[in-house]
Amino acid sequence: MNGAPACNTASWGIVSTIKADACDILDFASHYLELGAHRLFLYLDAPCSAAFQHLKAHPKIRVTACDDAYWKRQGNRPKKHQVRQTANATRAYHRQAKDVDWLLHCDVDEFLWSSSPAAAELAALPPDVICARVRPAEALAGGDGSAFKGYVPPSRRAGAGRLYPQFGGYLNGGFLSHLHGKLFCRTGIEGLELRIHHAYLAGQANPGSAELAGMDLCHVHARDWLSWQGHYRYRLQKGSYRPELKPARPREDGGLTVHELLSKLETEQGEAGLRSFFDEVCADSPGLRARLQAEGLLKIRRLELEAKRRKHFPGFR
Repeated sequence: MNGAPACNTASWGIVSTIKADACDILDFASHYLELGAHRLFLYLDAPCSAAFQHLKAHPKIRVTACDDAYWKRQGNRPKKHQVRQTANATRAYHRQAKDVDWLLHCDVDEFLWSSSPAAAELAALPPDVICARVRPAEALAGGDGSAFKGYVPPSRRAGAGRLYPQFGGYLNGGFLSHLHGKLFCRTGIEGLELRIHHAYLAGQANPGSAELAGMDLCHVHARDWLSWQGHYRYRLQKGSYRPELKPARPREDGGLTVHELLSKLETEQGEAGLRSFFDEVCADSPGLRARLQAEGLLKIRRLELEAKRRKHFPGFR
């Protein structure tokens, strides 16, 4: 563990394995630069020359092209993107993140939001905290991009039914994506291994863990209906709706996995069935905003990504 004495601020960085277009990559990078990240370790899972040149030129960014030559040096290229993500994150943690006190592993569609400077929040953590969790907020799709929803905790399960009358019972906390959030990991811990939502040390999950209550991880799971459709097939087979994930409630109580639910809707009703699901669960609407507000789960987070991108990457067109 880093032996530096406690101070009022802590340096922090992010690591991400990214497959996206140039605009989305630079939006992501500029958000974290604006938020005060000291270093960004970005691994491009697919070539993106339009973004690479801008990332390479920035003094706070370390960008790696994960091409055949890169994976040959690592041994081989894992088939699953989740394994590539964790391999890159652990590599960055041990080999690159020497000049930051904390490292956050997150995805290109996840944007940290903090009610006070992240450096101060991290510096305030006790020295025995190794893993600090940021919980997610999931974007409402198709609106102005500012509305996010918090998840329904297990103690308020009835709230999911009030928010999403048709489909809430099939969703974990009312979310389509993860509830775990992501971890800031204190750097300098020998043997620490990073995963997607967890970290392991000598077989122990999330050692020295704490919650960062003043932060959200704003997850833009779907920008709009067309975006959701574009990601749907991949997520159904390999991503967050894949078959092996567990149902939100026991099968004896009528539980289905999200994979089973969406497949059933598509088989029985086609695109109209999927659209009805999207409209209730994902779409930004006055009705859903009002229901979320009543449950204390509406979060307005104005990310202003375009303005940040223009500031930090003025040469990008």
